[in-house]
Amino acid sequence: METAVGPDTVDVAMVVETMLGEHDLQSMAEFIELLRQRTGTQRSDADLKALILKKAAVLGVVVE
Repeated sequence: METAVGPDTVDVAMVVETMLGEHDLQSMAEFIELLRQRTGTQRSDADLKALILKKAAVLGVVVE
């Protein structure tokens, strides 16, 4: 069984940057859930976590 995920219609990376500036990160799971609600992305949790951690490092935001 092969699963294909189409391209995001929203710039998920830009939304992550915005969210990191707006919110105190409660937990990674909560952040990912809120990100999915805002963007409708179907990316895997692992992919989103990596993106969030990368953007947080660039912005100097501490993520636990």
